[in-house]
Parts: sequence; structure tokens; C-alpha cells
Amino acid sequence: MCDRCDQRTRRQFLALTAVSVAAGMAGQGLMSKPANASGKGTSMTPDEALAMLKEGNARYVAEPQLCETQLELRRAQVAKGQAPWAAILSCADSRVPPELVFGGVNVGELFVCRNAANIADFATIGTIEYGTEHLGVPLVVVLGHTRCGAVAAACEAALKGAKFTGYLGQLIDSIMPVAKELCKEGQPTLDVIRGSARRTAEVIANDSEVVKRLVSEGKVKVVSAMYDIDTGVVEFIG
Repeated sequence: MCDRCDQRTRRQFLALTAVSVAAGMAGQGLMSKPANASGKGTSMTPDEALAMLKEGNARYVAEPQLCETQLELRRAQVAKGQAPWAAILSCADSRVPPELVFGGVNVGELFVCRNAANIADFATIGTIEYGTEHLGVPLVVVLGHTRCGAVAAACEAALKGAKFTGYLGQLIDSIMPVAKELCKEGQPTLDVIRGSARRTAEVIANDSEVVKRLVSEGKVKVVSAMYDIDTGVVEFIG
């Protein structure tokens, strides 16, 4: 196991031990939090969590073999309580696994939501509210990516009037405001991907009263980013 992962595992073990004790005590009486909510949460600030993601992505790009995960040990550590330090809303694309993209992040560290084109629908926002308010997650990242098929479909609909049926059509409709604004004939879809991720981050930060309050209190930060499938690099864009 590499030294960085070994040091991080020791820190997390101590933090998660305290979380597990608190969760066990809560289980003896009435719980005011939803089931399986963390008793204490992470001690990381939003900026510290963001720095961890950036360092992890740099490790992922430079050292793609990654560090040993020791899953059996981690399962035991987090079984009775979780304290994730970042929530990631990413695309469902199979080439964008957040735990790997951010450096081999282990069980219990990231609170992940995934759907095509990383859209903030009611279920996603509710999940993020659970993570920030009840689990104490200090950082929310909306992670778009290059070569996104859903965004490309939205551009096709905006430029050529393409139609998509069923629930997929409703999903594409949610991207259309950005697509109509940014899609231009012959233009790469990167600007639309960035714009869609930024818009989704703004929706989460402003439309959710829970997240909006936590942001105003300095307890939560909401940012957008884009993952390059070809290079592995995550660009934080706002």
C-alpha cells in the first residue's frame, strides 16, 4: 500500500470509529435523522475536500495503477456509519467512475449520484440534500465529461429538430435550454457540456433551500467540473 493511502486510511479509521460509536448510541433511542445517517460526519471543510479531489485526480493521471484499496477492512470500518466528504453528481457513462477518477477513493468516502448527462432532477437534488444535511458532506461536484452522448443528442435536437421519445426525451428536454443557447453548427459540444454542468450546479445551489442555506453558512460548496475521457484529467470550471 502506498504511504499516502496508508496515512489517509489511518486518519479515516479514527474518524469512522467515532462515527460508528455515535451511530450505535443513536440506535439505542429515537433517531431524528434518517436511517443510516452519519452520527458526526466528516471534519473536512469544503476547500479541503476540493483539494483532496484535485490531488486524487492528479494521482489517477500520473499513477493509473492506483493504490491498494483494502476493501474488506474498509467495509468493516464504515458498516455502522458513514462520513463521506464529497458528493459527486456524474453522468451514468460507464467510462466515468468517480471513485477511480478521483484517485482510487475507497468505500465510504464519496456520496455518488449518477444519471445520463448529470441532471439535477427531484430525486437527485433530494439525494444531495440528504448527503449535505444529514451526512455532513461539505462539497458537491457536478461532473460532466467529454464525448457525452446525452449532450450530443440535445445539440442534435436543438440544431436539427431531432426527436427522442419516452423518458429519454424528457431527459433531453432538461438539457435543451443550454443546448439552444450554446450549440452552433460545426461547433464542438465541449462548451455545452461545461455550460450544462455549470447550470446544474447553479440549480442545486439555488433551488434547494437546504443546500442554499448550507452554502450561505459556509458549510457547503457547490462546484462544476469536466472530466476528459481521453486524458483522465478533471477540469474544475466553477
